[in-house]
Amino acid sequence: MRTFTLIGLLLLSTLAQATVYKWVDKDGKVHYSDEPHPNAEVVELKEKTLNQIALPPAQLDSSANDQVIENMAYQVNITSPEEEATVRDNNGDFEVIATVTPEIKGRYLMALKLDGQVIGQPQVGGIFKLTNIDRGEHTLVVDAMTQSGKVFASSSPRKIFLHQAAMTPPPKKQPKSN
Repeated sequence: MRTFTLIGLLLLSTLAQATVYKWVDKDGKVHYSDEPHPNAEVVELKEKTLNQIALPPAQLDSSANDQVIENMAYQVNITSPEEEATVRDNNGDFEVIATVTPEIKGRYLMALKLDGQVIGQPQVGGIFKLTNIDRGEHTLVVDAMTQSGKVFASSSPRKIFLHQAAMTPPPKKQPKSN
């Protein structure tokens, strides 16, 4: 059974090779088709026709990009959570979203500070996922920086409150004895 399938596939593959025809119309335009036309000639295709495109290596001139960024007045805005918002999560997990305006064409990094301490490594993009943060009042600041690490814009401090339900159950009331 496998032999018949293999032979059938080989026969189909030889039939699948289409002939390409080339002709020039009365206006001088060159046409190609897989159907024969009057005055068409068969185009011989090489067995292995591969298109290989070699792009020059990308040159990262971060200093030029840094200069462009530093010459503009950018503003970082924390869009979520809102000012003095109460974030309710028993695990201490929440997300901070920040944007830079006007939009920057080049690459830049963003870093999140929680209570004055940088959280994690600077990253591309303004979505930060925080986990296992202690409950209470916190201050968020997001810095936008060049690839070389120079801060070119910062958000205004944003105060939030992280609320976690009590971890210990309330004590059970004991009946009073007479």
